[in-house]
Amino acid sequence: MQKSNFLNVLLIISVLFTSLSFAQIPEGNKIELVGNLHVDSKLILDSYQPLEANFKLNDQPGQKSPVLAGVMSAVLPGSGELYAGEYLKAAIFFAVEAALVTTAVVYNNKGDNGTAEFEAFADEHWSVVKYSEYLLDNKAKLGIPEDCDIPINPDESLPPWERIEDWDALNRCESIFPHQLAHYGEQQYYEEIGKYGSFSSGWDDFKSGDPFRYITSRMKYYSQMRGQANDYYNIADKAIIGLYINHLLSAVDAVWSAAVHNKDLSVKMRVQNVYLADRVEWVPTLNLRYNF
Repeated sequence: MQKSNFLNVLLIISVLFTSLSFAQIPEGNKIELVGNLHVDSKLILDSYQPLEANFKLNDQPGQKSPVLAGVMSAVLPGSGELYAGEYLKAAIFFAVEAALVTTAVVYNNKGDNGTAEFEAFADEHWSVVKYSEYLLDNKAKLGIPEDCDIPINPDESLPPWERIEDWDALNRCESIFPHQLAHYGEQQYYEEIGKYGSFSSGWDDFKSGDPFRYITSRMKYYSQMRGQANDYYNIADKAIIGLYINHLLSAVDAVWSAAVHNKDLSVKMRVQNVYLADRVEWVPTLNLRYNF
């Protein structure tokens, strides 16, 4: 709460307790005074009844709770605005939420489908056996230690990644390179074979006479497939960030809309007669209503 609003509330509370200290004699009741100031004062005081307080914070007709509005919109953007009577803004936040959810779901699914496609493409056209055999056949040219060995199962009916009997041995032979091939199925496995030229010899369109790190056509195409899938995921991620922002903005706006809906401060002035022990005086009184 801002300082000015805080001071206003303090002022209202002080005036409230002052007005509540006033008393009135019920209409229709007659008091027989005896002429003794002490006795008459006691009679008058005994007949006093408290004034009904008009200061209410939460009972005003049509008042909206900013806290409730904020919580509603934090859960479902637009619902707090709907509660506060801001139908246009509610429709906007609802529409934005629906659009962002749809975008996130659609593009995440596209990313999943694209991932499945490029992984299937890699499994068909990139062979860890072909890559390993290239390393073993070109030890001297590549600077690989002569004692490096990669055990390969000769059963060609097995998929290539199952024919490598010791993946750690493969990684030891690759230790002279900046990157070592991750185990099959890992996310880095599919990233590395399409990103780094040192793995190009595993593609089925790589020829024995091609220079090391030569980027083949299939490797380029595979990289484009991965890039497209990642682009889909990036769009989905941005949509999710947008959802968080939409929830936050709607919650803040709902609080504001509910506060604006409520009247800030209603002040009415009137003159009231107050009975004292020896006289009747007309005293100005304030009826205050403050809505948050």
